[in-house]
Amino acid sequence: MEPETEPGVWSCPFDFADALEFDPQLKQILTDDPVARVRMSYGAGEAWLVTRYEDVRTVTTDRRFSRSAVVGRDYPRMTPEPIIQAEAIHVMDPPANTRLRSLVAKGFAPRQVDRMRIRVQHVVDDLLDRVESQGPPADLFARVASPLPLTTICEILDIPDADRARLRGNAATMVSVGANGREAAAGAKAELRAYFDALTARRRVEPGDDLISTLCQARDGDEILSDEELSVMAMVLLITGQDTTSYELGNIFYTLLTRPEVAAALREQPERIPEMLEELLRFIPFRKGVGIPRVALEDVTLSGVDIKAGDVVHVSYLTANRDARKFDRPDELDLDRKAPPHMAFGWGSHHCLGFPLAAMELEVAVGTLLRRFPDLALAVPKEDVRWNTTSIWRHPLELPVRW
Repeated sequence: MEPETEPGVWSCPFDFADALEFDPQLKQILTDDPVARVRMSYGAGEAWLVTRYEDVRTVTTDRRFSRSAVVGRDYPRMTPEPIIQAEAIHVMDPPANTRLRSLVAKGFAPRQVDRMRIRVQHVVDDLLDRVESQGPPADLFARVASPLPLTTICEILDIPDADRARLRGNAATMVSVGANGREAAAGAKAELRAYFDALTARRRVEPGDDLISTLCQARDGDEILSDEELSVMAMVLLITGQDTTSYELGNIFYTLLTRPEVAAALREQPERIPEMLEELLRFIPFRKGVGIPRVALEDVTLSGVDIKAGDVVHVSYLTANRDARKFDRPDELDLDRKAPPHMAFGWGSHHCLGFPLAAMELEVAVGTLLRRFPDLALAVPKEDVRWNTTSIWRHPLELPVRW
C-alpha cells in the first residue's frame, strides 16, 4: 500500500485481517519509513508512527513522551470512541504511574500467581472434560479460548456469574472499530465504570479473598489506592484480563493446529513450553495497528526524524517484534530463538501489569491441551477458519477441531 496523495503521509485504517499473516502495510512502513507520518480512521490531524524496536523502547521509556497528555485530545486512533479512562493507570506518567503500579503489582506477586495457577488448572481441566465428554467436532475457541480467561479473571475478581456475559459484551463493544458504534461504545464504557464503582465500594466495606479486596488493602508505606483508582483498575483488569488473553490463546491454538511441527515440539518438551511461548508471542500479530499514543513534550529526534513538541506519537509493538535489527530472520517462527525480550505485553512504564497471570494461563492451557489431546487437528481446511474483522484484535471466530 502506498502513502496517500499528500506527500509523506500514510493512510492507516489498520484493517488487515488475513488469518495471522503480518500486515503488509506495517511491514512496508517498518522497512521504508520507520518513523512515519500517518492519518488514521478516527481522530483529528495526524500522528507519528514509530516502528523500530529501539525507537519504540525510547518512546515508551523516555519522559519526554507523555501518555497523560493525550487525555482530552481527539487524537488519531482506530476506534470511534477513545478507549481510555482519564484516571486509568495506562494514561498516567511517572511518578503517579510508578506509585500505582507498585500497589497493583502486589496483586500479581509470585505467591499470588501460584495460588491463581491452581484455580486456572481446575478451570482448564473442567473445560477440557466437557470437550472430551461431548466428543468431536468441537469449537476450541468457544469451548476453551473464550471462557477460560473470562472465568479466571471473574473468579479472581469475584464477579458473580450472572454479571459476566453482560460485562464481556460491554468490553467487546468498547473495542469495536465500526464508525456507527461510537454512541454504543461510550454507553458501554459508562456502564462498566458504574458497575465497578459500586462493586469496589462494596469490597472496601466487606473485603473477601479476591484480587479487588487485595488491592483495597495494598499499601506502599502510607499510600493506598483511592476509590477512583481502585474502580478504574478493576475495570481495566477485567478488560485486559479476559479479551486479550482469549484472543492470544485462540491465535496460539490456531498456530499449533496449522503447524504440526510446532505442536510436536511443545508436546515432546513440555518443560520448554514457557520458553517456546515467548517466541510464539513475539511472532504472532495479536492485534491490528496501534494502541494508546503519547505526546511529545519537547522536540525529539528519532532515527533522524524531527518530532516536534505537541506531536502525537504512536508506537507499534508488532513491528518492533519483527525488526531485523534486533531479531535474526524476524519473519520466521524459531522455537530455539535466543533473542531480546519481545514486546507483546508492551514496554516501559506501561508494560502490562497482568502479564504474569496471562503467561501462566497460556502455559497451563497449552500444556494441558497438548497432553490430553495428542491427535487434535482442525476439522475444516485452514482456509475455512473465519477471522474477526470488526475490532482492534486479530483472532479466529471459531476453531472446529477433531481428535
